[in-house]
Amino acid sequence: MMPQSVYIHIPFCTNKCYYCDFNSFVTSNPQLIWDYLDALKSEMELTFSQQPIEQVKTIFVGGGTPTFLDHAQMRAFLEIVQKQLGKYWADDIEFSMEANPGTTDVEKLRIMRELGVNRLSFGVQSFDDALLKRLGRIHDQEAVYRSIDNAKKVGFDNFSIDLMFGLPDQTLDIFRQTLDKAFGLGTTHFSAYSLKVEENTLFHTLYQKDQLPLPSEETELEMYMVLIEEMERHGYKQYEISNFAKPGFESKHNKTYWLNREYYGVGAGAHGYVCGHRHVNAGPLAIYMQKCKEGLPRVEQFEVPREDAMEEQMILGLRLREGVDLSAFASRFGATVHDVFGTIIEEEVTKGMLEEQDGFLKLTKQGLPLGNEVFARFLR
Repeated sequence: MMPQSVYIHIPFCTNKCYYCDFNSFVTSNPQLIWDYLDALKSEMELTFSQQPIEQVKTIFVGGGTPTFLDHAQMRAFLEIVQKQLGKYWADDIEFSMEANPGTTDVEKLRIMRELGVNRLSFGVQSFDDALLKRLGRIHDQEAVYRSIDNAKKVGFDNFSIDLMFGLPDQTLDIFRQTLDKAFGLGTTHFSAYSLKVEENTLFHTLYQKDQLPLPSEETELEMYMVLIEEMERHGYKQYEISNFAKPGFESKHNKTYWLNREYYGVGAGAHGYVCGHRHVNAGPLAIYMQKCKEGLPRVEQFEVPREDAMEEQMILGLRLREGVDLSAFASRFGATVHDVFGTIIEEEVTKGMLEEQDGFLKLTKQGLPLGNEVFARFLR
């Protein structure tokens, strides 16, 4: 079966946040964006002619900041998506787009809604204005409220909000206040991640100079445990290490990744996984657009060996709170989890990190904050 999920990358931003290492670019040149959309159209046409689509159940537009596109660019982009994918859409398609507060207005949201987007993921990160400025974000908390209100006006009712913790000078009290304000918005989904200081970011430079006052590991862990407790108290089920949802509002697209299913990936720097092969697209815009004129913009493509696929199935599946489906693993690989990883599993069960329940192998509550250490055991 061909992939039923599509990731599309829009790499443009109003500015570069101080912690961001994503493939994103700041530009004030509208022609560059139009040229990129032409290249993206070419890549999609060639990709889907070579690897034909049967049905599309999820689309996710990420970035960058997809809502950086102006009204005309947004309409043109979504019309490309409609032309390439529209006739294959499942009746219950989940079409998500990342959005930054401060880059949407009623008209742009109306265009998005009219052309099929039915789920928004807002990069809020915090409701503390001083902290938002510290992160290099362009919005304040008022922009968050305004963006959500505008989205509701045009008919959106499925929202996700991204939050961050473990931020410079962030205290547990500040994080609690952010959670309280976030719950007041009535959204359906939350993603919450601890800060990772990545190379080639301003935060990495400051960290190297010992000028990035991060909370202690103990405080960061306490924030995570408070996050889980408060999410559950407000009716959001933790279905993945960093993701929480009201019943029925889990991200179908992101579950594609965690279930190690295949997906198309198009756009500058995008990754894809089709017919047992993973690929990586050129990231720099000039190289990506030139390659699109010549064919597919791939800079790397390789077949995933069976052993690697089994490791990925464990590492990704254990991120889900339900864990790895043991029967699905056996069906996919012709061997049981215990045949392949028996010794590791026994050791982690003994340590209280893993447990087997109702046909699934999953992290225990004790193992949840230490997931990365458990995942590393499955890499050989």
